[in-house]
Amino acid sequence: MEQRKPEKKPEKKTAGKTGAGQQKDFRRQQAPVQAQPTSIQAQQAPVRVQPTSVQAQRAPVRVLQVLGGTGLGGAESRVMDSYRHLDRSRIQFDFCVHTQEEGFFDKEIESLGGHIYRVPRFRAVNWLEYRKAWKDFFRMHSIQGRPVYAAVHGHMTSTASIYLPIAKAAGVPLTIAHARSAGVDPGLKGMLTRFLRRNLGKKADVCLTCSRLAGEAVFGKKMEDAGRVTTVPNAIDASGFSFCARTRARKRSELGIGEREFVIGHVGRFGHMKNHAFLLDVFAQIQKKIPASRLLLVGEGGLMESVREKAASLGLSDRVIFAGNQAQVADYYMAMDFFVFPSIFEGLPGSVIEAQAAGLRCLVSDSVTDEVLITPLAEALPLSQGAAAWAQRVLARRDYEREQMAQAIKDAGFDVSDQVRFLERLYLGEGN
Repeated sequence: MEQRKPEKKPEKKTAGKTGAGQQKDFRRQQAPVQAQPTSIQAQQAPVRVQPTSVQAQRAPVRVLQVLGGTGLGGAESRVMDSYRHLDRSRIQFDFCVHTQEEGFFDKEIESLGGHIYRVPRFRAVNWLEYRKAWKDFFRMHSIQGRPVYAAVHGHMTSTASIYLPIAKAAGVPLTIAHARSAGVDPGLKGMLTRFLRRNLGKKADVCLTCSRLAGEAVFGKKMEDAGRVTTVPNAIDASGFSFCARTRARKRSELGIGEREFVIGHVGRFGHMKNHAFLLDVFAQIQKKIPASRLLLVGEGGLMESVREKAASLGLSDRVIFAGNQAQVADYYMAMDFFVFPSIFEGLPGSVIEAQAAGLRCLVSDSVTDEVLITPLAEALPLSQGAAAWAQRVLARRDYEREQMAQAIKDAGFDVSDQVRFLERLYLGEGN
């Protein structure tokens, strides 16, 4: 890959505006955060954590994080980034997940002092069983009739309208609904998700979103315009993704990638929304122009085998690397030359932020919020233009010099340290 000077220096960019700029963004708030009163909160503003017998002994307050699982997905990774960086002498996380399978982060959660609990996955036909599981959970996690948890933070918004009101009825002081995606799965599953999300904003004390599009998709445009939704962008430990030439050389050697091979990369779960089939079509076009090219895919998921089959049908099996889930994902960004992200829908993809922090040029679909275009390295292209146009755009921009971009990510407000300070104030009820 030829080396030349960068096109221009990155500019700072403020995300999260909508309409006349009414949407709240925690990065622009000067005063400490306080929860906005809702019908559930009655007239309690700001929300304050009521001390329990456990808290009275100066033990850390406990916050329950509700997720689908603890695998290496986007929402899970962002929650874990926060967990690693917050002051665990004041706040501890527990996790309630909707799977019986052990997750990628389970051992780390336990090592940090967290507990993992499991409830049945909601399937519509088990409505009563699902509600009972949550009622039993909060009844068991109470001390002298008072809830153990200072807050319940729901990232699984498809069923948050069920478990957050149950948490509130059990006496949990603060309930949070957090929009993480701007779309839903196709078919009946998507229809059910839309039905369950109706009026979700009225069933939570605080509404958070990772992006403008995700907030509108989950809570509705009226909630956004009314300033009822606060943007907390998916943040990363930016310094951990600073480009390192030695790491690049080592990882490429481990993966069997030649020094002069051109590597297209992607990090994400193998699911419908990530659009791996289109990505393979793009790579097939690139491979025709540059035979010494590779496609590096990091992640796992239900559609992984079908993607393998398509790679084989295109005659690309020996050119595609399926790396699986990786704890040290930063090393894989170092090994890449270009990051391609053709998602059908997203919230605010942390992997695109990580790729920019690693100094990678990125091509993302215009279905992804433009809030992720943080630096000049990233640009959007409509999926409707087709795989050939995507390949042409990658080839036209393939020659560049890797820069140190972590500071630009921090300056734009996407560093985890900023997010952690916001969450600590929110969980502890430090509204004034």
